[in-house]
Amino acid sequence: MNRITTIIIEDEKPAARKLQRMLSHFADLELMATLHSVEEGIEYFQNHLHPDLIFSDIMLGDGVSFDIFEAVHTQSFIIYTTAFDQYTLKAFKLYSIDYPLKPILQEDLERAIEKYHFFNPHQRESKPLNLKELIQEKVPKLSRLLVKTGYKLQIVPIEDVACFYSENKLVYALTHDRAYPTEFTLEELEKVLDSKVFFRISRQCNIAITYIKHIHTSPTYKVELTIPSSVELGVSRDRVKDFKDWLV
Repeated sequence: MNRITTIIIEDEKPAARKLQRMLSHFADLELMATLHSVEEGIEYFQNHLHPDLIFSDIMLGDGVSFDIFEAVHTQSFIIYTTAFDQYTLKAFKLYSIDYPLKPILQEDLERAIEKYHFFNPHQRESKPLNLKELIQEKVPKLSRLLVKTGYKLQIVPIEDVACFYSENKLVYALTHDRAYPTEFTLEELEKVLDSKVFFRISRQCNIAITYIKHIHTSPTYKVELTIPSSVELGVSRDRVKDFKDWLV
């Protein structure tokens, strides 16, 4: 039996121990190390052989695990584990073959490792960036945002967002009480938002159908939202037809 060398990256030690126990049920996995931070991860991968497979949390105490793999090039396959689904797109760009959300079940790991076996590990040097194209499942739709308010992190359910809009090179999520800066571009959001709920009416704005109050058609199409105080947003002329089709 060919051994699959693995590494765990997880800053919460109880979660790391739980994942170790779950992985111990797979006879062909050999755990090489458990790392707990971005700094430790970069140091390890700069000075040790890289494993076949990495199980990595995304939110670490000193940053996000993407920072490790942007600093140190790896050919390892990565299974990201996280409680938040807003990083899906970036995960798939960085060698991810699966993205199970916490709390992780044993069947989630079984499915993820099956995906690893599906890909031929010997092909990864020649086509490392084609993993995203080979993934058969659809990218999960965004269900919540993790936003920063001062020195705190806050969870914003996607159903609380009336629209996303760009301003000064940032994209904001507008809710009933305030606008939160996000890490997305509007192009990325189009891929992870439910297209039945959200529509991009212009280069600057993507709105939720649940927050439309009125649609004004003269002299140009404008959408009036119910929050925060009857906001009106213009619909680009080249998107009017698609916008009307989307409404029905």
